[in-house]
Amino acid sequence: MRVALAALLFSAPDLLLLDEPTNYLDLEGAIWLKGFLARYPHTMLIISHDRGLLNRAVRQILHLNEMRLTLYSGGYDSFDRVRREKLALQSAMARKQEAQRAHMQAFVGRFRYKATKARQAQARIKMLEKMEPIAAAIENAMPPIVLPDPEELMPPLMMIEDASVGYAGRAVLSRLSLRIDQDDRIALLGANGEGKSTLAKLIAGRLAPMEGRRSASGKLRIGYFAQHQADELVAAETPLDHIRRLRPDAPPQTLRAMLAGGGTGADIAETQVAKLSDGQKVRLLLTLATLGAPHLLNLDEPTNHLDIESREALVTALNDYRGAVILITHDAHLIELVADRLWLVRGGRVAPYDDDLAAYRRLLLEKDDAASSTSAQPSQRKSQRRDAAEERRALAPLRAEVAACVARLSKIAAMLEKIDTRLADPALYTRPASEIETLQIKRGEILAAQDRAEALWLAAAEAVEAALEAAREA
Repeated sequence: MRVALAALLFSAPDLLLLDEPTNYLDLEGAIWLKGFLARYPHTMLIISHDRGLLNRAVRQILHLNEMRLTLYSGGYDSFDRVRREKLALQSAMARKQEAQRAHMQAFVGRFRYKATKARQAQARIKMLEKMEPIAAAIENAMPPIVLPDPEELMPPLMMIEDASVGYAGRAVLSRLSLRIDQDDRIALLGANGEGKSTLAKLIAGRLAPMEGRRSASGKLRIGYFAQHQADELVAAETPLDHIRRLRPDAPPQTLRAMLAGGGTGADIAETQVAKLSDGQKVRLLLTLATLGAPHLLNLDEPTNHLDIESREALVTALNDYRGAVILITHDAHLIELVADRLWLVRGGRVAPYDDDLAAYRRLLLEKDDAASSTSAQPSQRKSQRRDAAEERRALAPLRAEVAACVARLSKIAAMLEKIDTRLADPALYTRPASEIETLQIKRGEILAAQDRAEALWLAAAEAVEAALEAAREA
């Protein structure tokens, strides 16, 4: 993946299309890629479920939902906040409209044929006919992941003492002295090739130590998940077939409940594995790995191919789980929310990393910056700083105009929300029709102002892009 990305990125295409670029990268590679893409000078279109990448490297989110595309400004966290606010507002407006409709229909039912109220009843009938229904907001809810809890064992679960491990008589890791208890949540840090997966296999019992000792509780059950295990699934069989092989005596409803606990719903329980998405295969593998309620979960890149909602479901499941977790992942969000200990795998050794993930990220970025700066001559660096300063001064008024446009749009959005809240209030429709008409006219004026403000914002943003492009060509 690093070679493929290097070949693509350093050709600096005008339009860069990336589909899940952080899959199969280690944490170090993912951190480097996010920094590189954040500084990339041309147009990018990225498909990704990596929150860190979407927060750092993109300026807009194009959300595809229900066959529609909606554009949001900012990174993922901003998109997520605004989308949730819109869903909440839409749901509230739908409830208010339903209450308003019921109130007017009740009025019509009571007074339609009463001479003194007939005109008012007819006015409400016309309002009901013109009222465009507001659909209740529907959020795509992913099924939760539920991990079965094991019984508690006496500590430690496992001890590794002065051990070495490797392949074909050659040690990859040596002098290992490690302890794992049932309440441990440990993330393994280190670049690809340093031996993280080798350590995971030693812990899982899939590799025996070449020297030293690995001892575990006699009742210890280990659940092991690795990204390559998708190749071990039988393409022509269904998820139900796979779980039935492990639990041949269980009734069908129990097997389906086990699949549902791992997030494999009834709609795909009898679908051939060959027709499942990569994310659905990962959920199935997690279900199979945790079927026996393991005391220790050994997860090697569990979030590859999972969408953001499924990753959040996995975070919740791991935090609720009562066993130990050994985690190898490039997903910093997962590490920050789940792990409470870090082990650094580097130079054939494994040692506790006493600082936090943010410090580790800074360490890696400082190394990259140091490598970049030493490759340039002092005179070149001085010239680069001078050019950058001149570019910032030239762009300052253009960026100020963009900021003013954004502020204007925010103010208009607040005004529009206030008008919509008043129009959604059922009490308004007991007042004179002229008051409602005034509000509707004002709403139309605000929408027109919004269109003009968006056009100004677009022109200002294009001016900034044009200035940046001219600076690059210069």
